Amino acid sequence: MATMEKAYNGGGKEATPVAVSAQGDGADYSTGGQANAPFSLLPHDSEYFIQWDPPPPLETSSGGGSPVSEEVVVVLLGWLGARQKHLRRYADLYRDRGVGSVRFIVPVRKIVGPHLDRRFLRMLADLSAMIAAWCDADSRRMLLFHTFSNTGWLAYGAVLQNLQSRPDITERIRGCIIDSAPVLEITPKVWAAGFTAAMMKKRSSFKRPPADSPDGSTFGALSKVNCVSELTKQSWRETVLQSTLEKIFKFFLFVTDVNKGIRKLLAVLSEKQPSCPQFYMYSSADRVIPAECVESFISKQKSLGLNVSAHNFVWSPHVDHYRSFPHLYSAKVDEFIKLCSPATVRSM
Repeated sequence: MATMEKAYNGGGKEATPVAVSAQGDGADYSTGGQANAPFSLLPHDSEYFIQWDPPPPLETSSGGGSPVSEEVVVVLLGWLGARQKHLRRYADLYRDRGVGSVRFIVPVRKIVGPHLDRRFLRMLADLSAMIAAWCDADSRRMLLFHTFSNTGWLAYGAVLQNLQSRPDITERIRGCIIDSAPVLEITPKVWAAGFTAAMMKKRSSFKRPPADSPDGSTFGALSKVNCVSELTKQSWRETVLQSTLEKIFKFFLFVTDVNKGIRKLLAVLSEKQPSCPQFYMYSSADRVIPAECVESFISKQKSLGLNVSAHNFVWSPHVDHYRSFPHLYSAKVDEFIKLCSPATVRSM
């Protein structure tokens, strides 16, 4: 496990981001001769899987000069195959609003193999310990979570599971944004779709709706259905790859303990989430996580009396809502931060 000294620079001061390498087990992560492949089966994973960007220095109010009451970090839990450069855009979005970040990615190579669950959970045990150490250092430190796809969402479940014995930490979680998730039933089809998206490293072409409807919410129903249908079409390479992976996962999920471990995380996420607000960002054009699955889970969370809100971007592909609708996405993040931690957010 990574040492606590690597977890943070402390004090919220400006500092070089702290990182923990994904290569701590001494494995060979070279890409070999894949440069000319039509898609990257095992992308190069030499970058750090945990990257800390400290919060901006605490400021004083313009009135009485009293210090800001809390310091907030958002934990960004990336989708399968995400790179640090992808999450950096989201980290910058939060930093502009006075919130620091922790970026966690799951390299494809790191979890491919018979011990997927062990590697995944070991990485998240490191992250959980670092989060706890950062919070323990100052009682003013609070947390937000922002998860991406089912991988990031399950990572959030693992962190919650790891911190079950630390209610003093979980009560500091002010809110969670769930981007492009969840699907409760982890079927071979869901796994195959997720790995296909990660391996192809290609997002759907994006066709912007009419100018008077930047999020597609007021566009005609028939035209909306037709356009979403076009966006969810797969290329022949994606179809072949996903079909092949689905056959592999039909075997893999039922002869290993992976399914059992995931079901434990799903139970935590379904029944033991903190009482903080949840905000779901999803899309009807997502061909990895169906919109109806997200909406079903939202209904279940609301039935538990939790504070749940959502926005359907309609047109944007999987984990691509920010790139597709940057202004709308930023506005939604603004609203959520103000709801969860109004004393922290900076006006833009």
